[in-house]
Amino acid sequence: METLTWQLFKDRLKANHHLALQFQYAGDQFVHASYHITEIKQATVTSVDCGGVMNAWTEVIVQLWEPAGEQKSETMKVSKAWSIIQMVEKALPLNPNGIVKIEFGNAKFDTRQMLPAAITVDGYNLIVDLRADTVQCKAIERGGSCGTDANGDECCAPLAKPKLPLINLAASNASSCTPGSGCC
Repeated sequence: METLTWQLFKDRLKANHHLALQFQYAGDQFVHASYHITEIKQATVTSVDCGGVMNAWTEVIVQLWEPAGEQKSETMKVSKAWSIIQMVEKALPLNPNGIVKIEFGNAKFDTRQMLPAAITVDGYNLIVDLRADTVQCKAIERGGSCGTDANGDECCAPLAKPKLPLINLAASNASSCTPGSGCC
C-alpha cells in the first residue's frame, strides 16, 4: 500500500469541499456521523533499523473522536475539515511530504493509527478508506535480506570485530629483531 502525503491529502479535500467527509475502517464500518477532528499532530520519527541504517520521516496524524451519546445524523462536510486544517496550519506549519495517518478508535475498535488506502467519491460523500499500517524490514526494502545472506551473516547481527593473531613478544624467535642485531 502506498502512503499518502499531507499535500496530496489536502489536494483531495480541497477538490471535493462540497461533499460530506466519511472515514471507513475495518471493512465496511464507518466512523459515526457525529465524529469530531480533535487534533492534528505532526511527529518526526528517527530510527535505526536492523541493518544499522538510520532513517527519518515525518507523519501528520489526524485524530478522530466519536462522542458518546451524541447522535448527530449529518456527517462533517469536507469544507469544515478544511477550515480546521487551515486553523491548525496557521499555528503549526505541517510538512507537505509528511505521511498521513488517521487515528481513530471507539468502544468496539481499539484506537490505532491507520493509513488512507483510497479516497473515493460516492454520491455526495468523500470516503477515506482506512487500512492498518504493516510492519516492514527496511533491509529488505534496500535490496538486502532479513535473515541470513549467502555468507551466513544476519542482517540484524552486530558487526563482527576482526580477529587478529596474537604474537608472543617474549618468546625467542630467530626471525625477530633484537637489540644490536642490525635489523632496525
